[in-house]
Amino acid sequence: MVVASAVYAETNAPARPVEGIMDNSFLIEEAYNQDAGAVQHIWTGAYGVNRLSGPDDRVWNLSFTQEWPFLSQTHQLSYTIPWAINDQATTHADGLGDVLLNYRYQLYFDEKTLTAFAPRLSFILPTGDAERRLGNDTFGYQVNLPFSTTLGDRWFFHTNSGFTWLPNAGPGPRKDLLDTMVGASVIYAATSRLHLMLEWTGTWQDRGPDAAGHDFVALISPGVRFAFNLPGDKQIVLGLAAPLGMTRAAPEYGIFLYASLEHPFARQPSASK
Repeated sequence: MVVASAVYAETNAPARPVEGIMDNSFLIEEAYNQDAGAVQHIWTGAYGVNRLSGPDDRVWNLSFTQEWPFLSQTHQLSYTIPWAINDQATTHADGLGDVLLNYRYQLYFDEKTLTAFAPRLSFILPTGDAERRLGNDTFGYQVNLPFSTTLGDRWFFHTNSGFTWLPNAGPGPRKDLLDTMVGASVIYAATSRLHLMLEWTGTWQDRGPDAAGHDFVALISPGVRFAFNLPGDKQIVLGLAAPLGMTRAAPEYGIFLYASLEHPFARQPSASK
């Protein structure tokens, strides 16, 4: 879900390869808040074939996220707008999902080791059509605890843990839904602009109002991302990954597409002042 990347002046190369991209991972959240004076726009698309429902069940989950620093890097505000396209053997549904409003607090950040911890609290709005299984018809909450660090000049490590709570969710019979999630990723900075990635997530998903218990959804996802550093302290990052299901409840296979644009929205102080 939602993190920032450093903005670089086009005349200054990063001192270490790990400093070239400090961006969102794909499935795992990195613990670096947005720099003061810079905004990031993020587009993602996740396609999967659901082995639990049948080979004809295919899903596109699209999203747009915008991240803003609030007063300083310590506080970050963002929102996420999801859009789903669900193709099943007998039905089709597409439309807006439940929108998230996010706040992240940069509780700890060591600039030398790039070790960081940034808890996030999100409010989930019932904007999706629950009758078409695009939403849950309730206000909800999500908490995530992302931790990030580096080893040497080329390796990133990230871990996540958190939960999503949807009280009195619908449609139909009402039930409190609770999903819990853990995950980790390792990233190798081949260069300051090219990263090789391996991510893993495990989620205990509530089966919903019509059933008891949880399904364990585990994914492993190799991927790659590449940065374009542009004049005006702009950075574009493009990424591609191939998630693979590790449990029966997970999508059997899929593809993940990522694009982000980061740029200043406020004039930066001159070095001469």
